[in-house]
Amino acid sequence: MFDCTSSADRPLVSAVIPTRNRPELVGCAVRSALRQSWNNLEVIVVVDGADEATVASLNRFSDPRLRVVLLPSLRGGSGARNAGVRAARGEWIAFLDDDDEWLPKKIERQMRAARASFVWFPVVSCRLIAQSPAISRVLPPRLYESPQPVADYLFCRSGLGDPGGLMQTSTLLAPRDLLLAVPFREGLAMHQDWDWLIHVAGFEGVTITMLPEPLSLWRVDDERRTVGRSTNWQFSLAWIREMRSLISPRAFSWFLAVQCAWRARSSHAGLAARAALLWAYLFQGRPEWQSFVHSLVFAAIPAGVRQKVRDRVWRNASRLNPAPGLHLAFVRQAGPPALRRSSH
Repeated sequence: MFDCTSSADRPLVSAVIPTRNRPELVGCAVRSALRQSWNNLEVIVVVDGADEATVASLNRFSDPRLRVVLLPSLRGGSGARNAGVRAARGEWIAFLDDDDEWLPKKIERQMRAARASFVWFPVVSCRLIAQSPAISRVLPPRLYESPQPVADYLFCRSGLGDPGGLMQTSTLLAPRDLLLAVPFREGLAMHQDWDWLIHVAGFEGVTITMLPEPLSLWRVDDERRTVGRSTNWQFSLAWIREMRSLISPRAFSWFLAVQCAWRARSSHAGLAARAALLWAYLFQGRPEWQSFVHSLVFAAIPAGVRQKVRDRVWRNASRLNPAPGLHLAFVRQAGPPALRRSSH
């Protein structure tokens, strides 16, 4: 029988899965969470608003570790995640999007790393397998290494073959106390995971670690509507301007060159809009020739064409060889301090 009480050896981990109108996909996500080798785990599915089909699908599960939280009205991804964190009983929270899945040892590997950390609030990510109808690929090619600024890792690129950094939501594990103190910011139409990572990285006692193993499956490019595919370049521009005090000028320009450029093209933005983006790129950030080349490519070439070229390159590329799992000892102090902004 499942024991939901924490112990020093295997504390309770709460998997939080926000969902809406994906009854079949969320079932796959739930099964991948319940099959984790870390058995002291509960799964909390937060149904975002009225959704009878999803509730009926979840009612077919008989595992007592599954709990369903029904939100009376739409809250969005951030609101649903925050509701799941508040309902959680675990000391640790691991997020899983309803269209993704975990590999069986995902939580076990991450908990080893988290409990070996000497900081108060470790955030652990990992590589993932990006699964599309055309090809599978282990991402990201570059691991995040502290103390590199998170925004520089996520947005800056080394060349046209570099897809950029990646810390997708379904890879994240963090202490519940941290997520209560610094919740996901609600009301954002997109960039929710980036927003949380950049904000949380600015507090003392927080360290972000990325494991080299691919431990999560990320479904991409299958024609489903997702937040990340939105072409609302105006929102992206407003968001990155709001984040300017937390990121480097270089990261600001790179974000415009990639994220805003392709969205402006896809939404058929006019010359005035593109001129506004170019002005922001040149005079509000720190432009580089590499990011300028990217801005031309992303502004000129349709996303579908870039996707086909990318898939062909990935098919011809050699496979990554992720390092074996980490074997770390646990050392932890007693009583976390209050969070405060880092001076760095």
